[in-house]
Amino acid sequence: MNKTQAKQITGGLSDTTKLPCFSFNLSALHCNIGSKLTDIKNSVCYGCYALKEFYAKYGHVHKMKYKTMLIKGSKWTEAMIHLIKNQGKTKDNKFFRWFDSGDVQGMEHLKKIVEIAVALPTIKFWMPTKEYQLIADYRKMYGNFPDNLVVRLSAPMIGKTLKTKQFLTSSVNGKGFDCIAPKQSNQCLKCRMCWNSKVKNINYKFH
Repeated sequence: MNKTQAKQITGGLSDTTKLPCFSFNLSALHCNIGSKLTDIKNSVCYGCYALKEFYAKYGHVHKMKYKTMLIKGSKWTEAMIHLIKNQGKTKDNKFFRWFDSGDVQGMEHLKKIVEIAVALPTIKFWMPTKEYQLIADYRKMYGNFPDNLVVRLSAPMIGKTLKTKQFLTSSVNGKGFDCIAPKQSNQCLKCRMCWNSKVKNINYKFH
C-alpha cells in the first residue's frame, strides 16, 4: 500500500494551523452526541465551527461526510496506520490528534482506533470525545486504553467541568489547566499538555 492508496481508502489526514501535528476529522453532522447539542444554547457545540466558516467555505463538510462512510472499509485501519506512520516531518510526527472535527462513530470504530495506537506505540494519540457511554462500555468490556492513547471526555456545556475520577476530561471556560494557545496566536507550538495523561482536565477558552 502506498500513500495515494491509503488516502483514497481513508479520505486522508487533516492539517490545521493550530495543531503541532497531523489529525483526522469527520463531519460534525455525524456526531452522535454533538449533533444533538448544536441546537442547545450554551453548549460547546452550539453554532459548531465545523459546520461553517472555513469548513463550509471549502466544502469540507461534505468531504468529511464521505470520510465517515469510508471507516467501515476492510482496509481502513491498515491505511490509517500507513498514513500516520509515514506522515512526514513537516509537523511533529510523534503526536496525533483524533477529530479536529467530528467524533468516534461507535464501538467498531473505537476498536480500530485502539488497534492503530497499539500498532504505533512510539506515537502519542489524543482523542477528545462526547461519547461517554461508549468510552465507559469499552473500558468495561476490554479494560484500559493503551498508554499512548489519551482519551478525554469533553464537557457538553460552557462553564462546566465534568466531575469524574475515572476519566480524563476537557472543558470550555471551566476549571483545570488552561490551554495556552490563546496567548500564542492560537497555536499549540511546543505545548503538548492535551496528550499528557497526568493532566486531569484541559480547559479551553470559549471563542
